[in-house]
Amino acid sequence: MMLRFSLLRPLLGVALAAMLLPACQLNADKPAQAARLPILGEPEVLAPGDTVYPKVPAFTLLDQDSVTVTPATFAGKVYIADFFFATCPSICPKMQSQMLRVYEKYKNDPRVAFLSHTIDPEHDTLPVLRDYAQRLGVPTAQQWHFATAPRDTIFRLAGQYMVAAQRDASAPGGAVHSGAFVLVDPQRHIRGMYDGVNAQEVDRLLQDLPRLLEEVAPAKATAAK
Repeated sequence: MMLRFSLLRPLLGVALAAMLLPACQLNADKPAQAARLPILGEPEVLAPGDTVYPKVPAFTLLDQDSVTVTPATFAGKVYIADFFFATCPSICPKMQSQMLRVYEKYKNDPRVAFLSHTIDPEHDTLPVLRDYAQRLGVPTAQQWHFATAPRDTIFRLAGQYMVAAQRDASAPGGAVHSGAFVLVDPQRHIRGMYDGVNAQEVDRLLQDLPRLLEEVAPAKATAAK
């Protein structure tokens, strides 16, 4: 009996290996789950296990369709924010060209919205913003809001988005700003910052956006066109 078992043992080992191999191969072929995007900004630790992450505070703006824009406008949505002005001769055309890449991909996805703040509200009146949006191929503010408010309000809000914007009398429009695109989740946490004049950075945004959508609204998935 011992001899017979010793002869069978190598065969049992081969059979076991054959059974395990497909399972191992299956696991090897299965893609690893992508890590969650971080929440940017300095968190406040209130107590062990109780951490409060910074968020974009409440705001009230007016968009190109004369509609009030508040955080409630983006309830349950991911949105991308930036700062611009209509007469900007330098980085704004590049920024809007890159933002259009994202908009064209997600313009039929109700989970995604866009918010562009003018830093030159004296010139960028509602008719100017409406004309600017339409020339970009954005017919209404339903998904992409070109918004205005008093300049000090916009500058303060830019700082809360971690975007540089300030007065500069020597600059066109009397102000300067960075070209950052800010990715914001439904809880108003900032989940990504991207250089809006750099195509490779916007490629990174296009990679991160579906990851965030899968995290916050997986059951409501609507394929982007």
